[in-house]
Amino acid sequence: MRILVCKNYEEMSKKAAQMILSQVTLKPNSVLGLATGSTPIGMYKNLVELYNNKLVDFSDVVTFNLDEYYQLPITNDQSYHYFMHDNLFNHINIKPENIHVPNGMTDSVEAECIAYEQAINEADGIDIQVLGIGTNAHIGFNEPTISFERGTHLVDLTDSTIQANARFFDSIEDVPKKAVTMGTGSIFKARKIMLLACGEGKAEAIYNTVHGKITPEVPASILQFHHDIVLILDEAAASKLDPKDYKLV
Repeated sequence: MRILVCKNYEEMSKKAAQMILSQVTLKPNSVLGLATGSTPIGMYKNLVELYNNKLVDFSDVVTFNLDEYYQLPITNDQSYHYFMHDNLFNHINIKPENIHVPNGMTDSVEAECIAYEQAINEADGIDIQVLGIGTNAHIGFNEPTISFERGTHLVDLTDSTIQANARFFDSIEDVPKKAVTMGTGSIFKARKIMLLACGEGKAEAIYNTVHGKITPEVPASILQFHHDIVLILDEAAASKLDPKDYKLV
């Protein structure tokens, strides 16, 4: 596990974008696993800027998003389908047919989960998976539980996650209570994982991810076993780590 600590959110976002740039430059038909939430927005802004400056070409790139709210229409401005188009896809030259986001409006969630896993396999797996992390150390929408989920599945969101997401909705009653998410097993199959975290509120989750017992009660702790993972943090998110744990960049 490599840990890179940047001075602030802006520098963290630039570093993350540079890693995606390197991946796509080396392999133009890269399969990217993407995340939503406030943390990766800066990375997406940097990628759009790199594209506008003709430094990266997304025409052959394939993407798979981690998750989507269940039974929230894609036209809703809080859906992750809307988020990804608004923050990235509408501003780059990615082909619409190469974009994959779980269908949260499906009539058969079990069939949707199976089909999503099959689509990832048919694309020969994910080259680099971008992750954020929740204050409870959830990755994707894999909440603390008694077991690690292998594949894409429907999950009940915890009260803490609902509370954290309430700031994006008019009221807490509007926050979806379920989501379709890649499982920890799906995430773990990515050839490379890049986890982003910023702010003091994520510091404990980061510490537990790096040094804690590997347990589904701390979902991100499973990443200790991954063969190629990099954490890109700002100084606040790294505040509970020993300086020996990381490299300043």
